Amino acid sequence: MKIYAVGGAVRDELLGLPVKDRDWVVVGATPEDMLAQGFAAVGRDFPVFLHPRTHEEYALARTERKTAPGYAGFTFHAAPGVTLEQDLVRRDLTINAMAKDEAGVIIDPHDGRGDLAAQVLRHVSPAFAEDPVRILRVARFAARFADFSIATETMELMRGMVAAGEVDALVAERVWQELARGLMEARPSRMFEVLRECGALLRLLPELNALWGVPQRADYHPEVDTGVHVMMVIDMSARLAAALPARFAALTHDLGKGVTPADILPRHHGHEAKSATLLEAICERLRVPTDCRDVARLVARFHSDIHRVEQLRPETRLTVLERCDALRRPDRFDLILLACEADYRGRLGWDERDYTPAAAWRAALAAVRAVDAGAIARATVAADPQAIAGNIGAARLTALREIKAASR
Repeated sequence: MKIYAVGGAVRDELLGLPVKDRDWVVVGATPEDMLAQGFAAVGRDFPVFLHPRTHEEYALARTERKTAPGYAGFTFHAAPGVTLEQDLVRRDLTINAMAKDEAGVIIDPHDGRGDLAAQVLRHVSPAFAEDPVRILRVARFAARFADFSIATETMELMRGMVAAGEVDALVAERVWQELARGLMEARPSRMFEVLRECGALLRLLPELNALWGVPQRADYHPEVDTGVHVMMVIDMSARLAAALPARFAALTHDLGKGVTPADILPRHHGHEAKSATLLEAICERLRVPTDCRDVARLVARFHSDIHRVEQLRPETRLTVLERCDALRRPDRFDLILLACEADYRGRLGWDERDYTPAAAWRAALAAVRAVDAGAIARATVAADPQAIAGNIGAARLTALREIKAASR
């Protein structure tokens, strides 16, 4: 039995990056050997085991064979006779197809170190084309390693996979998993640019793909192109260290601009409601988690109102706060404001501007929350129980009028 560290741990160590997770390949062992040494079996499709003390994953060296379309259409073969080189050749990128033995010696049959030095993402073998998830993974790695380019032959292979319909066989959960991980990288825009370049974005997120080439008013959007703007917005959300719900909201807030009638461009009247409608289709198709869906829905619907808080009447401010459920969910409202800040600052030359609406909305929320609804209810219930909600609303409006007057 021989044990090797493999994949991302070897890559990141060579790059001088912190190693968060370690994966191991075991050569020359059977499942019975692993169980006898106290490992716990966890793999469903092929033999993977958890170390009894570290709980890190140890997989038996294996080969695979394509048997059906999609990422799940494989059969796997794991046996003591499978070599390390046979295991490594099935991996996606050369920089992920390196191993390190127990003596610290690097095994690198596909020159992953050369591609690390050249900052190139390159597929290991033609078998790359058998698994469409690898398109998403390459795009995600492009977002993580922003200075790396994609080898020309790898991009051509990805385009061929899209043309062959492989991307259409991806299941929703896996697509969302990779998109979510890509959004959390340092330069999430690169993921979507790569997907667009190979044609996969059109298949997976046609609503987003439609934004490139759609003009906006240059006085509000010096970058003009809506697709370019959205990429700047998600990169700004990363710069602001936003959580995933805010980053997803940043990605989807302007979807409605892709269906604006040509005769009214570059204006986009009513794009907020259209964005919210298109967002619902994406969330249903990709089974987006509830927290991401809810924040994105509210940002799509209200980002324009949130930007122009100083122009809103107190009644409209209260409506926005109530529709966002800000009184009960102030933490979620902070995510909404963060996504709106990313939208505002994700414009050409605007990245260093202060986003003053956020402070105005927080002041408005604090004023509304300071109204003692319980006291009003107790004072009202004896005289007219039906008037409780109206009296609380009136008190909240008074508080908003006072802070609006004070800001003049």
